[in-house]
Amino acid sequence: MPRRVQFYETDLAGIVHFSWFFRYMEEAEHALWRAAGLTIARAGEEIGFPRTGASCSFHAPLRFEDEFEVWIRVAALSRRTMRYSCVLSRGETKLATGTLGLVCVSKRPGQPMAAIDIPEHVSARFAVDPGAAAEAVAAG
Repeated sequence: MPRRVQFYETDLAGIVHFSWFFRYMEEAEHALWRAAGLTIARAGEEIGFPRTGASCSFHAPLRFEDEFEVWIRVAALSRRTMRYSCVLSRGETKLATGTLGLVCVSKRPGQPMAAIDIPEHVSARFAVDPGAAAEAVAAG
């Protein structure tokens, strides 16, 4: 997913604030779901996909007006969870690497959230990328 750094995304040092990297990864996640013909948060849906974890390692700075790409791949998929591997790059320069994890939950009104199996119509749209799975293991 191509992206350009906006001024409001930068800090006083003139580089992208660390919190934006998580937003970039989440934007790529939503684009991945749309490409699969899905949405991660359909209005009125009684299931949700909250985070179980997120990590990001920074390798090079991003500055205002820089153009970069966000690559996201499915690193792991189980009955109830999914984990992504993300790489942010500018040309040949690796800017950051990260992971996002989620769990499928029921979110019925008046009931506590509880982990449930990812519906078949959702899990069938995703496949684990062997390269992403190996990267996730290496990252620890």
